Amino acid sequence: MRSVTYSMGVSLDGYIVGPDGGFDWTAPDEEVFRFVIDEIRQVGVHLMGRRLYETMLYWETADRDPSLDDAMLEWAALWKRLPKVVFSTTLSAVQGNARLLPGGLAQEIERLRAEPGEGDIAIGGAALAAEAAASGLVDEYRARVYPVLVGGGVPYFPRQERRVDLELVESRTFTSRVVYLRYRVAR
Repeated sequence: MRSVTYSMGVSLDGYIVGPDGGFDWTAPDEEVFRFVIDEIRQVGVHLMGRRLYETMLYWETADRDPSLDDAMLEWAALWKRLPKVVFSTTLSAVQGNARLLPGGLAQEIERLRAEPGEGDIAIGGAALAAEAAASGLVDEYRARVYPVLVGGGVPYFPRQERRVDLELVESRTFTSRVVYLRYRVAR
């Protein structure tokens, strides 16, 4: 069965976006970016909400940007080919290799798990990940922890009133002092 993974950059105090809406502190150096490229190669489909979709929309046409280096062009090519499912009740259409759903996250995950396919089912965005976690559908949490305290904003982990035990599967410290932590949900 395909795993559902939630992978994002996060501040040491647990936020993916700061109180001002900024996330410039998650800009990866070359080593971290290469790691993220390798991680996206393992994804078979990416689920996201409207805000993340709009943020990532740039990458649908980034290959036309002459200022991009080889790594960014590689990321753009991988992202453009990757099937995406956008959950939104406010969008009327999506671009690229994406399809739009107004809801039904749990049903979509179960459908994707049941069909033949390779690669993880990745979830991007805190709100969508929180919905999946509340239903017990997240199999792995993958956090790239940046050495910064932002003091508030959008939390990485969903605020829920249930305990979830995790097993550390992998950890890595990059030269930029970013720490990668990969936890599997203990079932």
